[in-house]
Amino acid sequence: MKSFTMVGLGEVLWDFLPGGKQLGGAPANFAYIASLLGDRGIVASRVGQDELGAAAAAKLTKLGLSFSYLQYDPIHPTGTVKVGVDGQGQPRFEIAKPVAWDFLEWTPEWQALAREADAICFGSLAQRSTGSRDSIQNFLIAKRADAVAIFDVNLRQKFYNAEVLAQSLKRADVVKMNDEELPKVMGLLGLQYESELSSAVRLRAVYDLKLLCVTRGCRGSLLADESGTHEHPGFRITVVDTVGAGDAFTAGLVHHHLRKSSLAEMNEAANRAGAWVASHAGATPAPDEQGLPKLLAQIA
Repeated sequence: MKSFTMVGLGEVLWDFLPGGKQLGGAPANFAYIASLLGDRGIVASRVGQDELGAAAAAKLTKLGLSFSYLQYDPIHPTGTVKVGVDGQGQPRFEIAKPVAWDFLEWTPEWQALAREADAICFGSLAQRSTGSRDSIQNFLIAKRADAVAIFDVNLRQKFYNAEVLAQSLKRADVVKMNDEELPKVMGLLGLQYESELSSAVRLRAVYDLKLLCVTRGCRGSLLADESGTHEHPGFRITVVDTVGAGDAFTAGLVHHHLRKSSLAEMNEAANRAGAWVASHAGATPAPDEQGLPKLLAQIA
């Protein structure tokens, strides 16, 4: 089976959870699950020249990911997030600012990576600063025409606005957001929100997206492309915490989108990946000797 190069572009940080610190950030979580599924997952981000930055590089290595495309900031610290988890396993975030990933630089190394990538996943959070936003947009401009740009919306605190959303949607081929984000995005873009289904279909058409996904937590997800829509009910699992589950969903979705799977196949695979992470503590659980594809097949 062909292996694709899937880049997680944006924030790498340490999540300080009630049980201790864990490496996080959507790009790292996405790249990790992509690598477990058999693709080449790469993280493109920036950390500080500090103890947490060195620890991030060491953790990426332990997870089987390269840190070759990590930038090191001599002034700003490695990103951190205080994460609280409520009784339903839902996370609450307190994101530090400014940090190293607010100063992503557009470099020759990143330009070469952009041309090499088959898929590039980016979000809104790392675009909260002008410099990082410009670097991310340059990365997307430099990609090959056949490479897939995935905008995983991830609205966090107040670190987003209509301009960032509109520009990102225009650059994207695939967009993923959750059911709480969809009405917010529609409102910010001046589009009327009606039903979830009709709004998803309209948003996909307005921005000429190849694929739009709306996740519904434990209730599954909705996919829309030019051929129609597909809904998945999700899987009944015991939720430990949902940190990183959405990123795993995205990795599963893109893994199968690159292989030209049907909407039903993509939806099933993405929900399985998300359910597996949500049933474990943290965003980067280790699979057993069976490997992730076999573990995912066992989720009922």
